[in-house]
Amino acid sequence: MQAGRAERRSQAWFDTPELYGWLRHAALKAQGFTEDAYLGKPVIGICNSWSELTHCNVHLRGLAAAVKRGVWQAGGFPLEFPVMSLGEYNMRPTTMLYRNLMSMDVEESIRANPLDGVVLLGGCDKTTPALLMGAASADVPAILVTGGPQLKAAWRGEELGSCTDCRRYRQELRAGRITEQDWADLQDGIIRSPGHCMVMGTASTMAAMGESLGIAPPGNADVPAADSRRARLAESAGRRIVDMVDEDLRPSALLTVNAFENAIRTLHAIGGSTNAVIHLTAIAGRLGIDLPPDRFGELSDTTPLILDMKPSGRFLMEDLFNAGGLQAVLREISHLLYEEAPTVTGRSLGQNIAAARVHDREVVRTARQPMDPQGGLAVLRGSLAPDGALIRQSSASPELLTHSGRAVVFESHDDVEERVDDPGLDVRPDDVLVLRNAGPIGAPGMPEWGFLPLPKKLLERGVRDMVRLSDARMSGTAFGTVVVHVAPESAAGGPLAAVRGGDMIRLDVPARRLDLLVDRGEIRRRLSETPPPSPHYERGYGWMFTRHVLQANEGCDFNFLRAGGAAELSGDRST
Repeated sequence: MQAGRAERRSQAWFDTPELYGWLRHAALKAQGFTEDAYLGKPVIGICNSWSELTHCNVHLRGLAAAVKRGVWQAGGFPLEFPVMSLGEYNMRPTTMLYRNLMSMDVEESIRANPLDGVVLLGGCDKTTPALLMGAASADVPAILVTGGPQLKAAWRGEELGSCTDCRRYRQELRAGRITEQDWADLQDGIIRSPGHCMVMGTASTMAAMGESLGIAPPGNADVPAADSRRARLAESAGRRIVDMVDEDLRPSALLTVNAFENAIRTLHAIGGSTNAVIHLTAIAGRLGIDLPPDRFGELSDTTPLILDMKPSGRFLMEDLFNAGGLQAVLREISHLLYEEAPTVTGRSLGQNIAAARVHDREVVRTARQPMDPQGGLAVLRGSLAPDGALIRQSSASPELLTHSGRAVVFESHDDVEERVDDPGLDVRPDDVLVLRNAGPIGAPGMPEWGFLPLPKKLLERGVRDMVRLSDARMSGTAFGTVVVHVAPESAAGGPLAAVRGGDMIRLDVPARRLDLLVDRGEIRRRLSETPPPSPHYERGYGWMFTRHVLQANEGCDFNFLRAGGAAELSGDRST
């Protein structure tokens, strides 16, 4: 340890006369380590969300080995430990129900153990925000490394991205435009390598958020999982975390108000997932920073969408990597960013991106000639969403962004499954599909049910989009004119609970409005007659979740995990 350095955190475990101090040394020797391996060295935890139940993260053992190499090279002592892993495909009813639990696992694992610094290994959608939430609360030097996107997929000459194109082709299957054999052939090749979805879904978005926040190294967002440069990035992160320990560079020094504004700008510029709004809000809340929905909306109005990527565009993450990566995107919008923001590299964000260049203008547009002068997401308010709602306007049908239609109401996800393909369903193409009881409390856990399937009889007529709204979330890989995160949710007494079949609903994205065209007094009367929902759980984690989870506009974190106080967001940099 360098002269004058403060005592390392791990010394409180190892440099102690108590019996357990002696036993801790004995336990390391039992693992085959000599004292030369660890005495006097910073202890670096490798927080690994590897799991065979989470296919996106199944290659993280290899990245952990690369991190260890880097830690050893820099004179640290690496110790890998597991935390809960959240896999979108296998977990019921939704990984979002368990994001907060994983964040608690991360926080308490860091707090309870002799760790001077931590490398966070994530990938699948909720693993990355859970890692950052836990690390922010523990506030021990930390660096994020995600597993990277899958390689491109292809089918019959068409490049495909999971799961944007699986959703698109499922509609064609239900419409009778492709066969069951076609669907089986597509399944064989839609996921062809380790890594997370290779479109701008939630996993790719959150990897980009880590990089724009400054807590992940340059390249983290886009180096493909199968590319050897991903392992090299992990190795360099292992070296860097040792220096961060000596510098005492903690998440609280990186995840500042300015860093979150940089991330929000980036979210809009890349057409990122609506889920990032919830996750950024939750991460910020762990640090006492308030990110109200309206701030996301304000920054969207002055941030251009410049990345042409599915589901909002044409290309895939591998194309972004070859076009210059997220660093090139950040450089294109650098005039909107706080370039002085610190990062895990020890340099500022501006210094990190100074040499970045765009190599393909089809993939990354200029800020002066964007895909859209406004960001990919829009925040809506109105009589149906007094606390806000979200739409990914970049993947919506332009002709539906201003629309009025009759409500066709579904009471639950099961109700959708039972009735949506009923030939007798009273539904027209200009109707609005409404799902309630799908929020944090009502579902529970706020699953990705917002991408409501279109009625089969309309698909057969060629309809491919309708206005859909709910208090649910939707996958970042999904698309269409879908309004999600309606708050308060119906189970919390929000106006969504008052909607009746046949009511007129008005969506006006340019005006940022979502309104139920029913007299406010009638809405109040209906809500007063709506019975409270029956509890989903009588014990355990689910019981705790439904009693302590906050609403979507507050990040769906637990009320007892947010830091006290709130910092004011700083001024706009749109001029």
